Amino acid sequence: MPDTAIEFGPSLRGLSISDWITEVSGLVEPHGYLAKLGRSHLATFVEDSSTLLVTFETLQGISALSEHARPLGWKMVRNHRWSHMALISDGDTWFRDPAVYAWFDRLVDEGFFDEFDRVLFYGAGPCGYAAAAFSVAAPGARVLAIQPQATLDPEVAGWDARFAHMRRTDFTRRYGYAPDMLEAARQAYILCDPRETEDAMHAALFRGQNITQFSLPNMGATLQTDLLEMGVLLDLIEAAGKGLLTPGLFARLLRARREHVPYLRRLLNRLERDERHDLVRLLCQSVSSRMNVPRFTARLEKLRATGSD
Repeated sequence: MPDTAIEFGPSLRGLSISDWITEVSGLVEPHGYLAKLGRSHLATFVEDSSTLLVTFETLQGISALSEHARPLGWKMVRNHRWSHMALISDGDTWFRDPAVYAWFDRLVDEGFFDEFDRVLFYGAGPCGYAAAAFSVAAPGARVLAIQPQATLDPEVAGWDARFAHMRRTDFTRRYGYAPDMLEAARQAYILCDPRETEDAMHAALFRGQNITQFSLPNMGATLQTDLLEMGVLLDLIEAAGKGLLTPGLFARLLRARREHVPYLRRLLNRLERDERHDLVRLLCQSVSSRMNVPRFTARLEKLRATGSD
């Protein structure tokens, strides 16, 4: 097998946006390209195999989530020799930009997606919305969307007050209502924490025989970050891309929660709010027997001191 397509080179962390774009352009150029799409978006492409991963990311997210400030999909290029296209925005734009629409129109006209045997669209939050919405450009693709919004059209989702600054953005025209855009997908996987009310309400709008819902209770509002920290996000992406993301595999991967302290703390908070004292004791015993987490040890000692154990 030849060397991997991207010579990753030094870290891109700390660069200005313009310098970061220049460096990324140079890195992808031997096997692809970088294209600017209007003022707030760009696309990069690296060709390496007949499996294509299309990720939607933000410049800020890349900086926060990647140790070396590289697009998430580059790991799949390096580890699995997948081809990769990244759609990248400056800030959360939901990719509602005519320049982005025109880009996907061009890809469709050129038959770009027809050149690949397997295509997976991926994103989280506003990028999860975009992954679902633009997947319509590649009928038969699979989609993995974490906490996606279905739309921010106030006529449909006026109950979601989190993104007031987007209320004037048009979600009714092209590539607009994300659930409808999944009708041509081979399979779509929607992940959310059902206890996050707005996320769960959006997820409920994604309905269809080709849509599988995965529930992550007590995981909170930053699922992509937690899944990365747990070391399972890339496994989920790989399984989704191959059409192998079953409930059984999902459950096995999510066993990593047992070692993920942020999740365990959220679970403890939930049990204490619900006054589930027996379950609090069992949880603290389990965590204290396996890990050094002072909060759980202290809580268990307090239960024992008060005779609750």
